[in-house]
Amino acid sequence: MDEELRALTERLRRESGGTAAFERLAVRAGPDELASVLSEPGRPLWARELAAFRLGVAGDRRAFEALVLLLNHRDPPRCADAARALVRLGDPRTARAAAALATNELRVAYALHPVRLLVELRAPESVPALITTLRRRLTPHDPYRRVALACVEGLGALGDARARPVLSDALAHPALAEAAVHALARIPRQR
Repeated sequence: MDEELRALTERLRRESGGTAAFERLAVRAGPDELASVLSEPGRPLWARELAAFRLGVAGDRRAFEALVLLLNHRDPPRCADAARALVRLGDPRTARAAAALATNELRVAYALHPVRLLVELRAPESVPALITTLRRRLTPHDPYRRVALACVEGLGALGDARARPVLSDALAHPALAEAAVHALARIPRQR
């Protein structure tokens, strides 16, 4: 069992109370049983998360929808684990879903992990979504500085010249200025 699954398993074991149902899903359940957990009514969140994660890291696309929902959950460990599973899943719909979550102003409080996932995916949707999200965060007194900072750092990592204008605007924000300087330095100058 890899380290990611071990950490998730320990967190969910505590949440479930270490029941026999938990042990079955964590160790013995096969792909079809795991997939059924995702659609059966009345299943607890820990069971759905465990099933989705195990299916996702195994490359089973039946986990996609559940993982996307978990990516936008209010609980950061759930979001982080869903992002890891989505990367391993390799579903071509992932970048589009992450971009939709990152740019959804109604859910911006939970956009940190979708933003980080977009950077890791390096998909065509990544730079436009990060630019959009960052531009919205550059208003006075915006409460989502962690999301803004993740966008700045991500745009620097992606190194796309389309990010220059919004990163230049981020220089005017003290909480983002240092990261924006570093991000701009990583973007090659066009001649």
